[in-house]
Amino acid sequence: MKINANGLKKTLVGAAALASVILLAACGKSSSSSSSQDTYKSNLVKKGELTIGLEGTYEPYSFRKDGKLTGFEVDLGKAVAKKLDLKPNFVPTKWDSLVAGLGSGKYDIVMNNITQTAARRKVYLFSEPYVYSRYALITKTGNKSIKSVADIKGKKFAEGTGTDNAVVAKKFGATIVPQGEFATSLQLIKQGRVDGSINATTAWYAFKKSNATTGLKLQVLKDSDQKPAKASALFAKKNGKLRTKYNKALDELRKDGTLKKLSVKYFGADITK
Repeated sequence: MKINANGLKKTLVGAAALASVILLAACGKSSSSSSSQDTYKSNLVKKGELTIGLEGTYEPYSFRKDGKLTGFEVDLGKAVAKKLDLKPNFVPTKWDSLVAGLGSGKYDIVMNNITQTAARRKVYLFSEPYVYSRYALITKTGNKSIKSVADIKGKKFAEGTGTDNAVVAKKFGATIVPQGEFATSLQLIKQGRVDGSINATTAWYAFKKSNATTGLKLQVLKDSDQKPAKASALFAKKNGKLRTKYNKALDELRKDGTLKKLSVKYFGADITK
């Protein structure tokens, strides 16, 4: 069969052009897909790092042992960062400026036993909860004037400024004496400088592992008095995609047993569900 040279040339040129279009489309799609997968990294404080704000003084969530930062949220932060293919970068900060620091772009997330409130939801994003913690009423042994939350009204309570513990104490009418560190709050109670404190049972049990609690009394609040707090990681509004990736990593850590393992290690029980 005789082949027309001009026709063959046109056919080859057309095939080459079509192949080029397909190749470009494939490359474009691959690039777009890769870009889509990594967009959560575009707003990071430092490239290749997950910068995490925390107090570093709130055992067992984050604290120093032999000079090294450790704790439940520290280990969890490391595990999540690994899932996101990022290096964890922890920035210890006092509570008073911790949440504000997230808003000013000092951290990518805050992990500090933070619970969701309506006011915070207006400004920030929250991850799925990773801890469910009950509240406790702590008073001095022998204090007969405070037998339950009904007796808190008008009493002086040592609480961290802006914390959920302070919110609960105010709810029952306490007068707040600002105090950031749990250990110091307990000392103030022992010394009679304050009447008590509302705090997490987890903090009390962790503190009790290596510290004497003589002279102090603990009462766990009933769920009917105050529902357990749900702790979550906090994100800036612009980091919605990072929050989505964080939630996915958290779900994987829950399913493979890592979350439960860390909870038992630091709290002595599984309080992650």
